[in-house]
Amino acid sequence: MDHNLSESEKYLWDFIQKNISEISNISIVKLSEQANVSTATIVRLMKKKGFEGFTAFKHHLKEKDSQNINFSLLDKADHGIRTAILKNEHEVIRTINMIEIGNIEDAIQKISVAKRVIIFARGFSELIAQEMMIKFQLTDKYCELHTDPEIIKSISKRITYDEVVIFVSLNGETEELVIAAENCYRNEIGTILLTANRTGSIMKYIEIPFIGFKSEVSLFPDYEVRSRLPLSILARILLDAYVLRTQKH
Repeated sequence: MDHNLSESEKYLWDFIQKNISEISNISIVKLSEQANVSTATIVRLMKKKGFEGFTAFKHHLKEKDSQNINFSLLDKADHGIRTAILKNEHEVIRTINMIEIGNIEDAIQKISVAKRVIIFARGFSELIAQEMMIKFQLTDKYCELHTDPEIIKSISKRITYDEVVIFVSLNGETEELVIAAENCYRNEIGTILLTANRTGSIMKYIEIPFIGFKSEVSLFPDYEVRSRLPLSILARILLDAYVLRTQKH
């Protein structure tokens, strides 16, 4: 496309690329002054580059920037803030890369045909499970959540073949959840797991596992308050995929 540009337009495009970090925050008049070209040249260049005008080009830059971490801003942050931001980015990217697409397909199929979706969760994972239950209910899928350890163990013995169970467990070691999963396994009940531990005790009883990445860095080392961000990501992807798939039918 550059071979269609005039010399002044080529110069202007080169100027824009060299100062790209500033372009989205300046006016067309200011760019005209800084690059020493007319505003008409700017407009012609933008149209040749496929944009309606300079404003549309600036919107494009802002949308592009919003999809990536602004490392120039991170450089200005202190070490603690920078570590916190990058820790979360690391968990998000690694979790998404670990998702098996086939498991999403299988889980959607299980949930779609199930008469009832039952979610078991304990501790801080209950917050994610609560959101999942509400969203399933908003799609008119019957769903219930159980968090009491004795109720979890009791109900898991009475679940029928036309129902599906979703376990939300960061480590996959919570005793009552492992017992419930074993009960479901023994009765050949469909099970789905959201976890961040592929070697957890619950894994051997699960039909469809979703495994996220859990950072080894804990900002609360004296307490078992690990990040549930991987579970949130897995839950959101599963729910979004389910909604998008069921809306097609």
